[in-house]
Amino acid sequence: MSQPSEPSSSTNNTSSNRLANISRHMAPSLPSVFTVETVPQAAEDPLFGLMAAYKKDPFEKKVDLGIGAYRDDDAKPWVLPVVKQADDLLRSDPNLNHEYLPIAGLAEFTTASAKLILGSDSPALEENRVVSMQTISGTGAVHIGALFLSKFYPRDADQPVYFSSPTWANHNQIFSNVRLPIQTYPYFSASTKGLDFAGMSKAIESAAEGSIILLHACAHNPTGVDPTREQWKELAQIIRKRRHFPFFDCAYQGFASGDLNNDAWAVRYFVEEGFELCIAQSYAKNFGLYGERAGCFHFVTGPSADAVNTIARISSQLAILQRSEISNPPAYGARIASLILNDKNLFKEWEANLRTMSGRIIDMRKALREKLEALGTPGTWKHITDQIGMFSFTGLNEKQVQNMKENAHIYMTKNGRISMAGLNSHNVDYVAQSIDKVTRGT
Repeated sequence: MSQPSEPSSSTNNTSSNRLANISRHMAPSLPSVFTVETVPQAAEDPLFGLMAAYKKDPFEKKVDLGIGAYRDDDAKPWVLPVVKQADDLLRSDPNLNHEYLPIAGLAEFTTASAKLILGSDSPALEENRVVSMQTISGTGAVHIGALFLSKFYPRDADQPVYFSSPTWANHNQIFSNVRLPIQTYPYFSASTKGLDFAGMSKAIESAAEGSIILLHACAHNPTGVDPTREQWKELAQIIRKRRHFPFFDCAYQGFASGDLNNDAWAVRYFVEEGFELCIAQSYAKNFGLYGERAGCFHFVTGPSADAVNTIARISSQLAILQRSEISNPPAYGARIASLILNDKNLFKEWEANLRTMSGRIIDMRKALREKLEALGTPGTWKHITDQIGMFSFTGLNEKQVQNMKENAHIYMTKNGRISMAGLNSHNVDYVAQSIDKVTRGT
């Protein structure tokens, strides 16, 4: 008669593991140190929450006027033809690799980017008093600029950074995260639906000397309202008088008016006037490289005998910040943009693509205004065509916006901002009729 076999070592190990697991489950659990008091639940990002709600909506005629991305006349994402060409060239390059870029990024990209925003004949470039750092799009550029200023900008009186009211929502979070105090200056006039220049200039003049003043270079987000050139000149005088530090955020160069030089005018004027300043530059909108996160941060020091040494010191500290934040930036989007920026033929085609995008948005502004006026919609709608760029501040209040969402399935941010790129020849009548209905309260 055979004897029963001994249990294998693997069977014993399995049993031991099960017993250990049971013991762990039965033992009293230790509570997380990250309690609700220390880590409260954050609110959902309003814009991304709006996008999610739109995607879930099954209504056939729904309209997305919230997204800050260009759409063609069929409401589809548009890959710029010149970007397709550059992409093909890049992919066919036998030397293409996935090696690290330098800390400051792709040199031919950052050099071309500086020329694009400052002008190839900029005195700051000619005098070697500019440093450029490739960033994670415009958001990363604003962040590294804010981080640098929080660490190195002299703020003996705890001077704040001033934003326009309203501004791009992320400005508040970015500067708060680096613990810079925040104040606002008036910008949008609810009565005229234009620029409150008197309020803006008065607030900047009364700000503590040496404050940081954040300015939208063109196509102000979210209002679409920009200062005139004469107003920019007046602002420059005030900022110089009060020894403020200008920080330009430029997300729409070429996309706003269709003219790259026109959209960079304010930045170039301040540089020509000898200001020390910095610039956040994004290629999301004007190249349609939203997901590739291509951008640049530029620091321009003022003209002085020691300017070259000053910019070298600033460059060294920016490199340390960049290394600790992202080590080095992503390559692909920068390579696409660099090919276009550095090739005369591709650059010309890019300018044509920019005119296509900006031209369609201008046409949609005209169409919406004309249809609202033809309907006799209460109020004045001239501001729709006076404003510029991707966004328009309609003047609709939060209650009316909610009504549009619930009853017409038209999605926009609660402050009444709409993306003009979300309008097209197929939905502009429906949107105009819905605005007319909600403003009449019917």
